[in-house]
Amino acid sequence: MKSYDKLFIGGRWVAPAKNGCFETIDPCSEEVIAQVAAATAEDVDLAVAAARHAFDEGPWPRMSGVQRGAVLRRIGKGIRARLDELAKLEVRDNGKPLPEALWDLGDAAGCFEYYAGLAERLDAHTETPVALSDDRFSSIARKEPVGVAGAIIPWNFPMLMAAWKVAPALAAGCTMVLKPSELTPLTALELADIAAAAELPAGVLNVITGLGPDAGAPLSEHPGIDKLAFTGSVPTGSRIMQAAARDIKNVSLELGGKSPFIVFDDSDIDAAVEWIMFGIFWNQGEVCSATSRVLVQRGIYDRLVTRLEEETRKITIGNGLDEGVLLGPLVSRGQYDKVRAAVARGREEGARLVTGGERPAHLDRGYFMTPVVFADVPEQSWIWQEEVFGPVVCIRPFEDEAEAVRSANDSRFGLAAAVMSRDMARCERVARRLRAGIVWINCSQPTFTEAPWGGYKQSGIGRELGEWGLNNYLEVKQITRYESDKPWAWYMKSR
Repeated sequence: MKSYDKLFIGGRWVAPAKNGCFETIDPCSEEVIAQVAAATAEDVDLAVAAARHAFDEGPWPRMSGVQRGAVLRRIGKGIRARLDELAKLEVRDNGKPLPEALWDLGDAAGCFEYYAGLAERLDAHTETPVALSDDRFSSIARKEPVGVAGAIIPWNFPMLMAAWKVAPALAAGCTMVLKPSELTPLTALELADIAAAAELPAGVLNVITGLGPDAGAPLSEHPGIDKLAFTGSVPTGSRIMQAAARDIKNVSLELGGKSPFIVFDDSDIDAAVEWIMFGIFWNQGEVCSATSRVLVQRGIYDRLVTRLEEETRKITIGNGLDEGVLLGPLVSRGQYDKVRAAVARGREEGARLVTGGERPAHLDRGYFMTPVVFADVPEQSWIWQEEVFGPVVCIRPFEDEAEAVRSANDSRFGLAAAVMSRDMARCERVARRLRAGIVWINCSQPTFTEAPWGGYKQSGIGRELGEWGLNNYLEVKQITRYESDKPWAWYMKSR
């Protein structure tokens, strides 16, 4: 696409009702990339009406899973055909290094392909017989699409987060209104173009871009939406849940995290440093599952902190399109200021700043920050307890397993956690005691489309990915039949 000044509604590119636009900014150069259509409540009404018509009257929910799977495969193929172009667009819109963007886009294509397979298999599992205690009746449990889904996605993995919601919803037979973040809207609009080229019926996927209060809030409050799926911050998730409660909407929320990483003193220090860095500096630390709280057993604490400082200082920072760059800019001026304020607060609260937190000397523009390592972080400090969403890792020592588990679980979040040790029995034992929806052993952040994703406590409700992601968009209906040719005895006796 050459222009982003229109919305995708009912299979057509249409101007927003109020002809508004907003700018999307390249966080590396701080220059305007494009003027993007700004949707308002009127556009949300049109998009929901288009999705409602496509669900109630259109062919999509009534197509077989095999037919829907074929379209999903074409969408995946369309993403792969434009992989380099889309990845470079995502770098400009988000700031992440190109190798990471290519990885994300490949995963997005794979997500559509995976759910194509689940859609194809759904045909054989749509209806399941239910064994009853009374042989005069027969019953089946039937899976049906939940209806019109509204999806609001964040800016850290723009195309991938869209795929995590669009692919399972479409596989289930739902229709959708997708609202991407105003900070990174471009690849969501490109996805609409790819879906149209894949012959997705009109109205099945609608993409509206705009600001949260103007477009996101009306979408979350809309009475025509049957299901809401949101990934983002806890405060916004709470508001969406409150809005959904008014109509008792089906809701799934993937929210924030302050994920712990426990490193026992029998661990290989270099391996631990590698996984700690990947767990917090990948994608500039703008990752909901980032293992940003690191608990290191006292016996290796000082040596690990020293090695982590040495390796962190080696990270190449710059334009994500430049070869060899491992850390790009933060996504926006607002996020940059937020992370800088968090670093300042960490120092004020007594954490020891080992390295980082400055603008790199060779960069005079863009939202760049050298990656931050804090050590000896007080357990009740803000920086230990709250999500920063940037390249900031907090480290503190522990004495024994019981202390590590207690400290790791002492959080209102529960999205992810990691544990490292050569003692696999200990790793397995600790993994089962950690109150988190995702636990990694001897690694951090590997994510697979086949496995469930979601958190405990304030990190969210429900699970995405795998068969769990598909079930997010399915309702279960009981259909029970009276098999006897005789009148129902209880009713006849009561007369």
